[in-house]
Amino acid sequence: MADVVNRPPTLRAVIADDQALVRTGFGMILAADGIEVTAEAADGAEAVAAVRRTRPDVVLMDIRMPRMDGIEATRRILADGGPGGTRVIILTTYDVDHYVYAALTAGASGFLLKDVSPEHLVAAVRLVQSGDALLAPTITRRLIERFAHREEHRPSAAHRDLSGLTPRELEVLRLLATGLSNAELATHLCLSPTTIKTHIGRILSKLNLRDRVQAVVLAYETGLVAPGSSPGGPPGGSP
Repeated sequence: MADVVNRPPTLRAVIADDQALVRTGFGMILAADGIEVTAEAADGAEAVAAVRRTRPDVVLMDIRMPRMDGIEATRRILADGGPGGTRVIILTTYDVDHYVYAALTAGASGFLLKDVSPEHLVAAVRLVQSGDALLAPTITRRLIERFAHREEHRPSAAHRDLSGLTPRELEVLRLLATGLSNAELATHLCLSPTTIKTHIGRILSKLNLRDRVQAVVLAYETGLVAPGSSPGGPPGGSP
């Protein structure tokens, strides 16, 4: 009986992709690891309805789908915080896709390539569900650096006030946006990983951000970091 009582709740996911083969394959991978697939969706409208109906922990969301694309579906799902804290992982065929940047600004917690390994897929779903963000420095930094400087992707963030952050928090945010992991941040700043996590938590709370992906996006959109900045460069360093 104790084992049943102490067993962690089953992680629940929705898979949204217009290709049935992709949905089936990802569903089998997740189910094999004990992750319950509560629904599948062939387009964005179905995805929104499925999330409202089943309230999953994580949504695997394709971008290019009929009727409603994954970006609009992500916006609707995450409106007002999303039902029960649902998080969205974007699926893409390409590792640099301007649709992905738009999805991240809509509130997605990260992205995966569709040729992801089964192990990585499961790990990503569990990571995002735990409250972290899927921010692979080498891929996400390249993505954001490519698109963050484009004016059409910077609608209103430039006026966001960062004055509530302490100098140390601004420094952590700037370094975070250059693609450093928590361990790298700790080494660079000569701080403990626990202290780094505390700083990041405070940054997210003060700026009302969902996770570190949104923090990175905001850092570029406000001009705190310029595309091409390196960890050793000054805030807003030149490309």
